[in-house]
Amino acid sequence: MSEEPRMIHLENISKEYNGVTVLSDINLYIRKKEFVTLLGPSGCGKTTTLRIIGGFEYPSTGRVVFDGKDITTLPPYKRRVNTVFQKYALFPHLNVQDNIAFGLKIKKMSRGEISRRVDKMLDLVNLNGYGKRSVESLSGGQQQRIAIARALVNEPEVLLLDEPLGALDLKLRKEMQLELKSMQQRLGITFLYVTHDQEEALTMSDTIVVMNAGHILQIGTPKKIYDEPKSAFVARFIGESNIIRGTMVRDELVHFSDMDFACVDSGFGENVPVDVVIRPEDLMIVGEDIGQLTGVVKSVLFKGVHYEMMIDTGDFTWKVHSTTMQPAGSRVGLSVVPFNIHIMRPTKEDSAK
Repeated sequence: MSEEPRMIHLENISKEYNGVTVLSDINLYIRKKEFVTLLGPSGCGKTTTLRIIGGFEYPSTGRVVFDGKDITTLPPYKRRVNTVFQKYALFPHLNVQDNIAFGLKIKKMSRGEISRRVDKMLDLVNLNGYGKRSVESLSGGQQQRIAIARALVNEPEVLLLDEPLGALDLKLRKEMQLELKSMQQRLGITFLYVTHDQEEALTMSDTIVVMNAGHILQIGTPKKIYDEPKSAFVARFIGESNIIRGTMVRDELVHFSDMDFACVDSGFGENVPVDVVIRPEDLMIVGEDIGQLTGVVKSVLFKGVHYEMMIDTGDFTWKVHSTTMQPAGSRVGLSVVPFNIHIMRPTKEDSAK
């Protein structure tokens, strides 16, 4: 995906509502054929960013560039993008076929071309034979597919999706995540997806853009974001993390919990304060006599595929995920390999906590 040319460029985008800044100096490239997810908590600015790209909002400052052309003030209907919202906004008085064909009829296409495109879309979303049905007779998942088909039938170069799976139950949402990713790969068009669901972002995306309080905090592949978060906020928001204060003694050596640990990070300087991040699944429970750390199991929860244990080592209580359960009250050892110790510079926001 990284070899594809840039399609959309947000240049120094800021947005204010009644004097309140909701986006602050956003810079972002989106490439052709890429599945990009804007991820963050409610109110972080991700939907506003999507709406600015779609033309439903105009930035207070900055430019939106599409294939080298400034489209900042271009209205939505003149942009080569289509949008699918969480509320599908299907027309209840029209059947499935007419809902999908609505935009094509506005463009005054021929009946034959409309029929061809609608049939193609019904096949794409696995709803062949549903054309004459009332949209109100369809399930939530089927309605969501119709909304996507209606957006795709116009053959946009970019599809914007604003939390389109939010109204679905968990099982259907997971099925639709895989369907959407498969659809995007088959069509070869750019998807820009908004969600607050970390698992959803990790499952579908080529690139994740983590946002908070109107700022972009980190951009990267799902693996990069998960394995190498740049701040405590990202580490906590993407998955679960143990974050403890430490001191970078020198390159590849960090001190925390009254011990020196080998790590793989460098470039932080010597004897500087850092945040140490260790994912719960990266801590190994071993015998008390051989652990780098020793502690007492304070609680145990069964999570389906693993046990979640809270282990108190005196100066810190570690969250540990393991397929092997140790009973509450037992003493255990904890070990971690250097590759699974991630070092971050503390941010001002993190230092205040």
